[in-house]
Amino acid sequence: MFKDGKIINALLPLLRIYPWAIPVIIILGLVSSFAEGIGISLFIPFLQNLDPTTQFHSTNWMVSELVQFFNNFNPDRRLLIISACIFGSVLLKAVLFYSNTVLFGWLNVQISHKLRSDIFDLLLKVSYRFFDHNSSGRLLNALSNETWKTSDALAMFLSLLITLCTVIVYVTLLMFISWKLTLVVMISMFFISVLIKYLTRPIKGLGERLTKTNAGLAIRMLEGVEGMKVIRAFGRESYEKTRFDSVSKQLSKTILKQTFIKDAVNPVYEILSALLLVCILFKTLQDPSSLAQLLVFIFVLYRLQPRIKSLDTARANLTSLTASVEEVTTLVDRTNKPYIISGNVRFHNINLGIHFKGVTFKYNPQEKPALKDVSIFFPANKTTAIVGPSGSGKSTIIKLILRFYDIPENNIDVDNQPLHDLDLTSWRSQIALVSQDVYIFNTTIRENIAYGHLDANEEDIIEAARKAHAHDFITQLPNGYDSKVGERGVRLSGGQKQRITLARAIIRNPSILILDEATNALDSIAEHLIQEALDVLGQDRTVIIVAHRLSTIKRANHIVVLEDGRVTEQGNAQQLLDADGLFTKLHKFQYEK
Repeated sequence: MFKDGKIINALLPLLRIYPWAIPVIIILGLVSSFAEGIGISLFIPFLQNLDPTTQFHSTNWMVSELVQFFNNFNPDRRLLIISACIFGSVLLKAVLFYSNTVLFGWLNVQISHKLRSDIFDLLLKVSYRFFDHNSSGRLLNALSNETWKTSDALAMFLSLLITLCTVIVYVTLLMFISWKLTLVVMISMFFISVLIKYLTRPIKGLGERLTKTNAGLAIRMLEGVEGMKVIRAFGRESYEKTRFDSVSKQLSKTILKQTFIKDAVNPVYEILSALLLVCILFKTLQDPSSLAQLLVFIFVLYRLQPRIKSLDTARANLTSLTASVEEVTTLVDRTNKPYIISGNVRFHNINLGIHFKGVTFKYNPQEKPALKDVSIFFPANKTTAIVGPSGSGKSTIIKLILRFYDIPENNIDVDNQPLHDLDLTSWRSQIALVSQDVYIFNTTIRENIAYGHLDANEEDIIEAARKAHAHDFITQLPNGYDSKVGERGVRLSGGQKQRITLARAIIRNPSILILDEATNALDSIAEHLIQEALDVLGQDRTVIIVAHRLSTIKRANHIVVLEDGRVTEQGNAQQLLDADGLFTKLHKFQYEK
């Protein structure tokens, strides 16, 4: 039926999600088709008994037995009994068909949900290396579009199986009525299907192109919305409109080509089937004695043709969805992706410190190392600052502490315990991150602050906001703590967003506070407020500061200077100034202009 089994192999794991549902759907479809076939067959004795004076003869065993069975009933009640049997068959078929449709819809919705949930769960657990190699547009497209298409493909596959069972029932019935005529019909249908398969051959390639183009359009949409400030600031509206229209037109052309090919199946099939039906009718009129038998044959064939046509249509549609199914099943497959494996040792509080022992790290094997033989000790309950030029590896150290990435050497210790051995959830539960890349959720201020501690009460939230110097501006908003901040906090200033993220860190009450260039993008007033709050928050905690502005590290107990991924200097501020190295140059650049 398919040129290759890729689509079926890709769908097999989905069929195992609810293994009981598949046989039930197929059995219901098969029994429903059988009931319909029985109902149609009953028209042979019904037509025969409309005129009892007509002589009936048939060499077919099933037809003769069926007629003979109803001849046992009283002639006055025979038509009524046959009619009741026909109605009962139709009723049974309708009930079974409805039950199958409901089960089908339930299965489709459940699998769609599971696919989306599994992909999102995977995104929460994979290493950041995965995101380094997969665009957000592709992932968004897979979540929003390809999962639906995959569930549609599964529905088409199951529908195809049911239709195939129905075809088998009808063909068997036709064989009982007239095996010679059935053989002629099947040979004709085979050649029609081959012709349609040839016509729909380009669909698979168009499906692959459609998946890629959809991902490209998702990227354009995502970048257009998130980069709107930059687009307008640089006057690039017409440029972005041209880029968006180009991808959108490409998508429209691909869909149109696919539609032209898929929609050609129906007219081609109907024309050729009508020709076949005319030939059978011509044959029927030449033998009036077998009129009832051949009329039922034509009726069964009439009911069979849409099924065979739907087989070809489903095959074409299924082929067009191959790329979507492969995209989703590739994402859902957990065997070929990098993961951060949690350890088993529960972490409660830091007592000694974090120790980097000769750490070398590459984001990609082909690139130069982001860190080269880095050895740093971050003592507990002290403030350690990391400074250096852009690209020197400062943020990479933070990512390794948070275990966004792992290193094979496993040479990062926490209290003399390998970081890799710590339970990931308990480790991160003791860390609060305040970074320059502020992320505010599109919800209320209250929920954004409580994100640091989901069980926090109203008093905890307000107290955290006060400590972050955020309470005053929050209470001045129309809805106070219930004010919606918009996507990425678009309704707030940079300083306000930073103070909310700081309140989020305060309410978390972490033992380790990480400040990743937290005040770089703020004005001097906002920086002063944030710095005051950080001084309070940093008391009796292990604080790690990444900073360009040296004013933010004046109270640091220890300063580490990085350059090109290496540690070039370590010590307190005075020791580094006396050494007259890179730190001194950075200090002069900022303070002696």
